[in-house]
Amino acid sequence: MTAEVLSTHTPELFQKAVHRAAELLRAGEVVALPTETVYGLAANALDEKAVAKIFQIKGRPANNPIIVHVASVKMAEHCVKNFPAPAERLAKSFWPGPLTLVLPRADEIPGIVTAGGETVGIRWPSHPFIQAVIRECNFPLAAPSANLSERVSPTNAEHVRKSLGGKIPLIVDGGQSQVGIESTVLDLTVSPPRILRPGMIHAESLAAVAGKIQGSGFEVQGSEKLRSPGLLQKHYSPKARLLILNWRDEADLFIQLSTFNPQLSTCFVIAHTKIPAGENFADISVMPHDAEAFARALYAELHRCDVAGAELIVVESPPDLPEWSGIADRLRRASA
Repeated sequence: MTAEVLSTHTPELFQKAVHRAAELLRAGEVVALPTETVYGLAANALDEKAVAKIFQIKGRPANNPIIVHVASVKMAEHCVKNFPAPAERLAKSFWPGPLTLVLPRADEIPGIVTAGGETVGIRWPSHPFIQAVIRECNFPLAAPSANLSERVSPTNAEHVRKSLGGKIPLIVDGGQSQVGIESTVLDLTVSPPRILRPGMIHAESLAAVAGKIQGSGFEVQGSEKLRSPGLLQKHYSPKARLLILNWRDEADLFIQLSTFNPQLSTCFVIAHTKIPAGENFADISVMPHDAEAFARALYAELHRCDVAGAELIVVESPPDLPEWSGIADRLRRASA
């Protein structure tokens, strides 16, 4: 199988791609679609066999649940047993957008989607293409990131093609993802609500709408069922080893690196504040010192390092600030 890649950059091409994606999804197939966070590997969330294909294609562990994507609050309400007042306030403030709400699942959501758990993560994405596909299908979509399990999530169609192009029938090219990392996941089944996976909507913003919030740092205990994707220790990882370091200057960076005895000719550095000279490393990436712009660029940089043959990727530690919490989480899991 070789994936068909459809563009969306004119109204005619956009509509053609919507029809083709919906046709395949109705037939129980799995397709790669753009969202504002990362590209998703989508299937009909109400079709157990279709969702099973996602796990097979990705090599995804069966205990890792999948977020359900909707195109309205009304559709979200059909996916859960109840949609409480805090959920309504959060949806009004942050949907469509990169926020997933965890609520008790409705009976019509198959257990495979929730990894056998009694809760489901629901999100209304803001990307116009996936919205149009969901409306055309008139059913919600289960859609984790469109990459092999544990690997770096894709933020453009080419990332998907390289990873899964031989395993799926269709990749829709909706341009570069504008958020760049996965959604914030908030568990509304506990009080106060708890951030399961940080993202670019951070705790202070959520608390302004929903009141007290338990911050991130949640770790799964023993045999506890996962309520959200992104909780496995190793995730979002490039092929290369990834180190997160904080250095005063280039000399300090070399001292820290000497502990790991790296080959500098295959060592790539991703920095945002203290930029080392380029001649000692395979490559230096200078990232924006702005959380939103950094997040938008991060996964593309990790993909680029892998393609260029990096054996070690050194990332300058992000600032310890709320707006960087999602980035810090992804880097920590990528380095596990």
